[in-house]
Amino acid sequence: MARKRPKGVLEITWAVAESAVRGRQEHVPVADDYPDTVVRRISFAAGGGLGWRLSAIESPRARPAPWKIVVVTGAPSWAEYWAPAIAALPEDREMVVVDRPGYAGSEPVEYVGDIGQQALALSPLLQAKPGQRILLVGQSYGAAIATLMASANPGKVAGLVLLSGYYGQPGPTAEWLLKVGARMLKIIPRDVRHAVLEVTNQAGQLEGMHAALRRLRVPVHVVHGDKDDFAPIELAEKLVAETRTRRPMRFERVSGANHFLNDGPAEDLLATLEGCIPRPLAFKLSWPRWPNRLWLAKPKARVAVAN
Repeated sequence: MARKRPKGVLEITWAVAESAVRGRQEHVPVADDYPDTVVRRISFAAGGGLGWRLSAIESPRARPAPWKIVVVTGAPSWAEYWAPAIAALPEDREMVVVDRPGYAGSEPVEYVGDIGQQALALSPLLQAKPGQRILLVGQSYGAAIATLMASANPGKVAGLVLLSGYYGQPGPTAEWLLKVGARMLKIIPRDVRHAVLEVTNQAGQLEGMHAALRRLRVPVHVVHGDKDDFAPIELAEKLVAETRTRRPMRFERVSGANHFLNDGPAEDLLATLEGCIPRPLAFKLSWPRWPNRLWLAKPKARVAVAN
């Protein structure tokens, strides 16, 4: 069984600091918990000719699955926290989860504050194999980036999920963390510093996300826990109520869930995502019912009947 990864503010901060001291890019390397036939670490070239190499984890498959789930993580961006979900995937699903630019094993070392540039960098994740469809998931801060990716790549994304989306205004816990982090920017670990900078400077970029949402033609699912104290559920509800989209967005309230839906049981998370994948339509093929041998029948001779 995989070890439990750090949770909570203090645990995660300590894990980041420990990783930095030891020169690790993962808190608990996924290779220590899973064989590479189950969860595999990969790298790929960023899109847009940016010259970066980005790190991700994926579910290896001998043959392409019908659906590929692409996850754009939040801030801080650590793909390893999705490893249990990848390991629990059924064989007819694939998943790839990325460390966004400026985090963990992804380049550059510097902070990348432009969500449009991040969307461009992550665009190679939307490459699908023949016959494969993509469900794009944006988690927390990644929700806005995933929306821009879907809008800029029409025809490549079959559905968009905004999971615990962060929309410019923090909840009470996030607000406290941002204030503390802003005072300690010079001494906190790089990934935490980048998260503070990203979240602090996101609000002014959200009009681009709203415009992208209005252009989308694919189903959009907004999933949010009603105990989220990082990204208020009220903002997610407002987004759905006030954004004019080409097709209605679906809102799902997850009772009792906090901001980190991927920290719960992997089966629950996968069931939530599975609910965003359209079921295949069941068609029953039938031929029209013609009179028996109508097209072969010869006209019958008329017989005169005497009165």
